[in-house]
Amino acid sequence: MSFLSSPMNTSHTSLRRHRLSHSIMAAVVVFGMAGCSNANDSTDNDANNTDASVTTSTQANSNPAATVSADSDAAVVKSLQDNLQASGIEETITSAVPTDMEGIYWVSAEGLPSFFTDQAGKHIIQGQIISVGDGVPVDISSPLVARTAQEALKNVDESELITYPATGETKAVVYSFTDADCPYCTKLHEEMSDINAHGIEVRYLAWPRNQQSIPKMEAIWCSEDRMAAMDQAKMGANVQAPACESPVAKHMALGASLGVRGTPAIFTESGEQVGGYLPAAQLAQAVGIN
Repeated sequence: MSFLSSPMNTSHTSLRRHRLSHSIMAAVVVFGMAGCSNANDSTDNDANNTDASVTTSTQANSNPAATVSADSDAAVVKSLQDNLQASGIEETITSAVPTDMEGIYWVSAEGLPSFFTDQAGKHIIQGQIISVGDGVPVDISSPLVARTAQEALKNVDESELITYPATGETKAVVYSFTDADCPYCTKLHEEMSDINAHGIEVRYLAWPRNQQSIPKMEAIWCSEDRMAAMDQAKMGANVQAPACESPVAKHMALGASLGVRGTPAIFTESGEQVGGYLPAAQLAQAVGIN
C-alpha cells in the first residue's frame, strides 16, 4: 500500500495508515486455534472463539460459489478508493462483490484482509454479518472469505511452495503458512510423515512472525534443497544459503491479505481455514478424510 503524503504531513498520514491497517487486522476472526501468534500482535488467539450457535454459509450451503456473485462493482470500488483518498489514505482496492445483504459489498484490497463496505463506499465495516430469520443464524461472510483464499492460493506458483507430497493417493491438499521458529509449526512438521500417510499433501508458504525470523525463512527458500533445509530448520538448525530472490515477502503479503495472524495457518484447497496446529488424525478429519 502507498499513502499520499508531503513533508508537511508525513507523520499525520502515517498515523492514519496505522489506524486503518491496525483496525482491520484487529477485526479478523481467530477460531481458537493452537498456534504461535504474530510477535507484533498482542491478541490472544484463544480469546476470539466464534459462537458455535452461528452457522457459516459454507456449512449451510455445500456450494457457496453458486450463491455468491463473482461480479465486482467498479463503481463501488471507485467510490471507496475516492473516499479513502479524501481521508488521506490511498489503498489498492481490487474488487467489491455484492453480498446477500442488500447494499453491502465484500471488498478485497492489496495487503489487507477483506472487509465490508456500503454501496457508496463511505464506510468500512469489520467483523461478521449474521443473517437471521430463516432457520439457524448464518454468517454470510464465510463463503466470501473462503473464495478469496481459494483464488489467492490457487494463483501461487508451485515453484514458490515447499511441498510434502501425500504417500500413495492424494486425498487432500492443504496450504500451511509456517515459521521455522514457531513451536506449533515444529510440532506439525514432526507429524509430517503421518499427515502424508493419511493422503494429505502439505504445501508450505513462508510466514515469519517477526523480523528476526525473516533471514532464516529466506535461507530456507534460497536453499538448493528446500525440503532438507526446512527439515533442518524445524529441528533447530541455523540454515544458511546464498541470497536469492525469494518469495518470502510475497507470502507475507498474501498471508496478511487472508487474515493470517499466527502460525501454522492451514487452509484447504477450497479456501477454508481449518487450523492452527492439528494432530495428523484430526487434520485428516478436518479436510474430510475418514
